[in-house]
Amino acid sequence: MKVVIQRSKHSSVSIDSKVYNEIKSGLVIFSCFTSGDTIEDINYIVKKIVNLRIFDDENGVMNKSIIDTKGSILSISQFTLYADTKKGNRPSYIKALNGDEATKLYDIFNLELNKLVPTVTGVFGADMLINIENDGPITIIIDSKNK
Repeated sequence: MKVVIQRSKHSSVSIDSKVYNEIKSGLVIFSCFTSGDTIEDINYIVKKIVNLRIFDDENGVMNKSIIDTKGSILSISQFTLYADTKKGNRPSYIKALNGDEATKLYDIFNLELNKLVPTVTGVFGADMLINIENDGPITIIIDSKNK
């Protein structure tokens, strides 16, 4: 499992030119699953995300988590995180888990996040427009295979 996390002041996801979901202060998470991913991968990533100290404290030092700041999460599925660009100029997405299996894991991932932090999503597999007011900018990549 691979995620890209961005600290955000305000973000939204639109589908068919209509805002589907949005958050104020919090995190935007792009996630992708690969063969062999399990609930253990999800639990590892969720724990990392909610405990990352990437929000400023009263002294302007990144020392608070999203739980501390009572922020929200916008979670977006993005199979292109497992793009393989080694050969040629057209990326291969063969390492990304197929839609049916990935949807199940994505749903579990969001349920687990939502137990700890208010979490809204886009629509798995939809053509989405994501607007992110990246705060910092702060962008972090976590791969559950690199524990």
